[in-house]
Amino acid sequence: MDDLPDVRPATPDDAAAVQAIYARVVTGSVASFEETPPSADEIARRMLAAPRRPWFAAVREGVVVGYAYAATHRARPAYRWSVETSVYLAEPERGRGTGRALYVRLLDELRGLGYVTAFAGVALPNDASVGLHEAVGFQPVGAFRQVGHKHGAWHDVGWWQLALTPAPAEPSEPRPWTP
Repeated sequence: MDDLPDVRPATPDDAAAVQAIYARVVTGSVASFEETPPSADEIARRMLAAPRRPWFAAVREGVVVGYAYAATHRARPAYRWSVETSVYLAEPERGRGTGRALYVRLLDELRGLGYVTAFAGVALPNDASVGLHEAVGFQPVGAFRQVGHKHGAWHDVGWWQLALTPAPAEPSEPRPWTP
């Protein structure tokens, strides 16, 4: 395995590099159901949205080569201890351990903030993403069939779940992230 990149908190200064990685995913695959790539300004806005959740960048030789983040799982208040997680990589980083390094850092940070459960949706088929999620401990919990239409076809989304910590009877409020 290659040397791993540095993993550090992502900032709005990374938004253009993150946008470049994500734009290729949006336009060239079904790994995201967005149809138009968001701008770098929109990426920066998402990074800073309240309540603030972690965003991490993988950096190799000064270049952002991947990123991972946590987002709201559902809007209703009772869901606030759960998050949805995502990892996206520049093409040359696939299979080099970068996704795993990003997820290890992200999941550790989420535990420390008081989140209880992480979810990940994966447009199917996607053996690489399924393998990454299962390698870091996510378990499959089901699939939404023909839930998204993109690039002229219907696509299923499989769902994976990871218990970040045992669910407490009376949970403390999750804390906003401060990088």
